[in-house]
Amino acid sequence: MSPPRGVLDSPGQNIYIDVDIEVDVGECGMMAMRSNGRSRVGTGRMRIPKILVAVATVVGAGAAVAVTAEAPASAAGSPITIAMVCSCTGPAGPEYQGAQGVFLARIAQQNAAGGINGHKISTVIIDDQTNPSLDQTAVQSAVSKGVTGIVAVSALFYEGAKYANQAGIPVTGASSDGPEWGTQPYTNMFASDTGSLNPKYPVNTQLGKFIVTHGGTVIGSYGYGVSPSSTRSATATVQSVVHAGGKEGVLDTSVPFGGVEFTPAALAAQSSHVNAIYAGLDDNSNFALVTAMKQAGVKLKAVVFPTGYEPGAIKSPVWKYLQGAYFDTGFRPFQLPNAGTENMKAALVKYDHFTSSQFPTFIQYEAWMGADLMIKGMQNAGTHLTPSGVTKALRSIKAYNGNGILGITINYSTAFGHDPAQNCGWFVQAKTNGYVPVSSQTFCGTDIPGTATASGT
Repeated sequence: MSPPRGVLDSPGQNIYIDVDIEVDVGECGMMAMRSNGRSRVGTGRMRIPKILVAVATVVGAGAAVAVTAEAPASAAGSPITIAMVCSCTGPAGPEYQGAQGVFLARIAQQNAAGGINGHKISTVIIDDQTNPSLDQTAVQSAVSKGVTGIVAVSALFYEGAKYANQAGIPVTGASSDGPEWGTQPYTNMFASDTGSLNPKYPVNTQLGKFIVTHGGTVIGSYGYGVSPSSTRSATATVQSVVHAGGKEGVLDTSVPFGGVEFTPAALAAQSSHVNAIYAGLDDNSNFALVTAMKQAGVKLKAVVFPTGYEPGAIKSPVWKYLQGAYFDTGFRPFQLPNAGTENMKAALVKYDHFTSSQFPTFIQYEAWMGADLMIKGMQNAGTHLTPSGVTKALRSIKAYNGNGILGITINYSTAFGHDPAQNCGWFVQAKTNGYVPVSSQTFCGTDIPGTATASGT
């Protein structure tokens, strides 16, 4: 297996070790939260391919995966280590491609600016391979290496979260894997996309309002049956549309993981007079769904997907079927530049081989924001950096929006165990030559009181 992009061209001397592992892979529901509903699942016994382990020996933007004795807290001027735990390969790998390169770009940019309060940043990247047991091992490895903080961009971080919590290590990153980002005792975790979340997963008005406003009156909503998060996303969307004055046409939460055969679904949608669809699925399923709908002659006024806003889709064979579809994002599109997006673009062009016209995928935004928030917390923690000091500093941040990249501003001193007051983001629409923002302004929604989509609530 080749090392992740960005590893080999990082400065430093690296030693690579091959490790061959056989593990049991259990069911794992992944990637879904309100409008950002995605899922990837793997089951059965599998032979994990050889893992390439890079042990970095020089401080900088290099990457490493290693298990060593715990290091002491950083003294003034000594290097600090930030780990990234990612689902870079395995079932979620296609969705998580490029996350590590963007993470390294943000770190490289900070090191070029002098590091953090006199400390250069060293990095450790650990791939959990979308495997529950390996995620636990990944977090334990990071802790044993004496990291000061962890950036989580993983579909399975909930499996290893307890080890970071027990060690008192602050964690920033993507909150779309599970409820631990808003559940006690995980107050060491800071979602850099939502601030926190309500573990009951209430219904939000945002999607329903958008769909009805754009002509959708009868909704067809789809989710993977093996993924609780995908099921929640599909169910919540139907309730949101009904709350906005629309009707339920089809709610199908039995889609097989990775399914691409949707002819029966299209016929069912047609007979139920569906004129709007939402699908909290992976891109391959989402795109196959809309293709089947259009080929079957289903007259759709509003198609909304939480994934698919990415450069690779524009030149794909399915692009013609995506014309007119909407994609929502909680991160400011590069097509609406501001200081935050321009700074991010400059770093990605310089350190991650982006072109000037390229824009990041959803998961690449997540990697950038996770690194950025961790750096912000460390900057606020002073010169003698310890995990507990960084955790305290992160909890004291009262106005974070990633320099205008987020659609909301987060107060971490109060954000834990509940959703933000508003869920705000942008929508882009697929047009002939690319994605076009629907508006320069964010589209917002609020949680509907008394609603919950998490099982057992």
